[in-house]
Amino acid sequence: MIHLRLPFNEPRRLPFYLAMEEWAAQCLPADEYFFSWRVKPTVICGRNQEMDKEVDMEYCRTAGIDVVRRRSGGGCVFADMDNFMFSYISPGDEITATFARYTTMIAAELRNMGLEACATGRNDIVIDGRKVSGNAFYHLPGRCIAHGTMLYDFNPAVMSRAITPSRAKLESKSVKSVHSRVTCLKEAGLELSPEDFEHNMIAALCDKEILLNPEDIVAIENIEQNYYDPAFLYRKGENAPKKSEDSSLRHIHGHIDGVGEFALSIALDSDGRISRMEASGDFFLLDDPETMIFSRLKGTPFTRDDLEKAIYNTEPEKAIAGLDRAALLHILTEKLL
Repeated sequence: MIHLRLPFNEPRRLPFYLAMEEWAAQCLPADEYFFSWRVKPTVICGRNQEMDKEVDMEYCRTAGIDVVRRRSGGGCVFADMDNFMFSYISPGDEITATFARYTTMIAAELRNMGLEACATGRNDIVIDGRKVSGNAFYHLPGRCIAHGTMLYDFNPAVMSRAITPSRAKLESKSVKSVHSRVTCLKEAGLELSPEDFEHNMIAALCDKEILLNPEDIVAIENIEQNYYDPAFLYRKGENAPKKSEDSSLRHIHGHIDGVGEFALSIALDSDGRISRMEASGDFFLLDDPETMIFSRLKGTPFTRDDLEKAIYNTEPEKAIAGLDRAALLHILTEKLL
């Protein structure tokens, strides 16, 4: 694996490193790449989440905590200089297999450092049943990108104030708070300094290195600007049902085992047929839900019988990890009607 090293040590805003992943996937030859990075206090929302429902925006503004969005799915995470972020870029299109390989690989290196770590659930790495790393993935043509947190140390008070997960999410994990389900490497007994931990992780995973040059940095900064676009940051998609539309809006929100937090906004036209749909939550995208699900339900009368028939034209398992027709049908017929 090839380690990507930056020609500077001072931290950048988090979108710079997300842009660095995209740059590596688009501009470097097909190979496995890895890099580690740290940022000043930042909340990172998943691609499909509604920011104002997951983050205490006022607290973050007051505390000077940056709030950004990534292209991968999953839930909100908090990062600061006590938290390492890892990025892994691999050739191919089998994103779920790549993601499993990545989390297994990182957990194995933690075990080599004497910690009883394992990859579990949809996207976590845990030590003694408590989360030390949350991970996510996305896909670009011919490339798979996986990335995640690694808590060396953390301030539970700040994390709990900044991120406000729903009660349904906490109940699905049988916990009462963010802090009760999170640990860190220091608390778990790791005796290495932060610098030695990072060095050992890179040395264990990588056998080559590329030092980025000034031209590379400029190219990354150009990609970085896309992450500050309000349309991306605040999910103002053209397919989202709009409150100003002359239609009836229906909403659902809950937790689906194997999928995660899942919310639907559905607009109905004057004849009671589906005109628009949009999903939000901490699920993982495999493909475009608009193509695989929503466009195929457009025009369907919003009745149980019609939905049961129309659902067989959809392919939710290809769009959202863990979602199948049965679960989607249950949501539409049991929760909404």
